[in-house]
Amino acid sequence: MKTPSLIAGLALSLLAASPLFAAEKTLRIGIEAAYPPFAFKTPEGSISGFDYDIGNALCAQMQVKCEWTEQEYDGLIPSLKVKKIDAALSSITITEERKRSVDFTHKYYFTSARLAMKDGAQVDDQYTSLKGKRIGVQRATTTDRFVTAVLVPKGVEIVRYTSNEEIFMDLVAGRLDGVFADTIPLQQGFLETPKGAGYAFVGPELKDPQYVGEGAGIAVRKGNTQLVSELNQAIDAIRANGEYQKIQAKYFKSDIYGD
Repeated sequence: MKTPSLIAGLALSLLAASPLFAAEKTLRIGIEAAYPPFAFKTPEGSISGFDYDIGNALCAQMQVKCEWTEQEYDGLIPSLKVKKIDAALSSITITEERKRSVDFTHKYYFTSARLAMKDGAQVDDQYTSLKGKRIGVQRATTTDRFVTAVLVPKGVEIVRYTSNEEIFMDLVAGRLDGVFADTIPLQQGFLETPKGAGYAFVGPELKDPQYVGEGAGIAVRKGNTQLVSELNQAIDAIRANGEYQKIQAKYFKSDIYGD
């Protein structure tokens, strides 16, 4: 005959072995929280923004715990490679060059890139009128790659920064003539704010996949096909159940997913 203590012990063992009591899986995600409206710090010091909310929605869909690691943008892929994080969800554009070092999910949004300068500035489609100008760009981004390949040979001086916020500060202070960045954060994070008064988009909108890629995706370590598959399924699920659209509506007036 089993004693009460033995029965209780067996019951606890069975409960601990059940899925409900299993250790919760953690997904370590890297993010740069200096890229509004996609990721930014609130006055209280917490992370907020579209990327952050999308990441939390994906973790909920996958039934894992999100563990966020905040760091500078150009350190995200190196951190991924040395296994400090499992995924980088920080508006990272999917490009052929980056695909050689990391794997990507399919896109979760798309944005073009543009140049912003003082309102009234005239810039031709070939950017030849920018010769001698100082243009700010965020280091290690697709816009950095574009200005290096296209603007530098035209005599444009490129000044590289860690974050867009630093660029906006120097632009307003008169230390730059313009900024080249992704259209959505440039518009909502600068032009539509008080500090962006007197500035406007100039020149053509850059949509060439050679430079702006296939959209923003989530980067994971090379060869981790299982995580890519799970994240892709979660992206599709939150778009199908309306959670994606609900999050999008908090930050944007139109659909940013693209075609």
